[in-house]
Amino acid sequence: MKRMKMELGIAVVLGILLLGSGVALAQAPATQQPSTPAQTDKDKAPAPITTQPLTLDAAPPPVSAEEDAAMKTFRDSPITDLAKKNQLGEDFVQKYPQSRYRVEVYSWLVKGYLGAGQVDKMEEAGDKELAIEPNDATTLAIMGSTLPRVMPANTPDPGKRLEKAEQLSKRALDLIPALPKPPSFTDEQFLAAKNQTSAMAYSGLGLVAFRRGKFTDAITDLEQSVKVDPNPDSVNYYLLGKANEKASHFDDAITAFTKCASMPGGMQDPCKSGLEEAKKFSTTQLSTPK
Repeated sequence: MKRMKMELGIAVVLGILLLGSGVALAQAPATQQPSTPAQTDKDKAPAPITTQPLTLDAAPPPVSAEEDAAMKTFRDSPITDLAKKNQLGEDFVQKYPQSRYRVEVYSWLVKGYLGAGQVDKMEEAGDKELAIEPNDATTLAIMGSTLPRVMPANTPDPGKRLEKAEQLSKRALDLIPALPKPPSFTDEQFLAAKNQTSAMAYSGLGLVAFRRGKFTDAITDLEQSVKVDPNPDSVNYYLLGKANEKASHFDDAITAFTKCASMPGGMQDPCKSGLEEAKKFSTTQLSTPK
């Protein structure tokens, strides 16, 4: 699993949704009790003194010049050095666990750990971010597509992992249509970013269905993934080929494997093998004169 072809700049912007954090103090209107004509000012009971309790629960942490400087260092660190940027992010959230910037840092760490192949850390960072900001469609889609791909034989409670991936992917797809367009994005850039995020979420659903043996459902979701992805993932074409093969749709499997085999990268050999296997069972291939 080496999918870092996603444009990180686009993904980061999509990952930062509208965050609302403010203190709203509602004060109930005072009610005026009518006084009787016979009652004098002296006889009136003093009005009770009421106070509105204050709370700082939703207030942001105090401004810290040191924290701002650390965040600037993190932001300025180039993404070409994943190990360094990931370490800066780790150090930041450890030193400033309640920082106003922690959602941004965790959002990056999800992508950074994915790029470094550290899926356990990616999941941990994603869980922490989503606990604060549950509507980050990019993080939801990344986790939803990655968790069912990385499932070694010793994965504890694989059914629970698939359920988690399914819910994350579905949540991402629910959010994407209503995402606001960042002012700096053109319509074309924004559409490409949304499509790429959707492609990841559909990929997650497709692989969950595949692992559950629901090959028809897997085909539907994987076809949608490769359809909307501006930069289709060869892994998804391979999975689409395997799902069609399992469903005895051998001609469709040949189409998917052929597409996958034509794409540069580490999936070429597996796709070529899948292509040869599918040809053995294809009625079209068997009926073609040699």
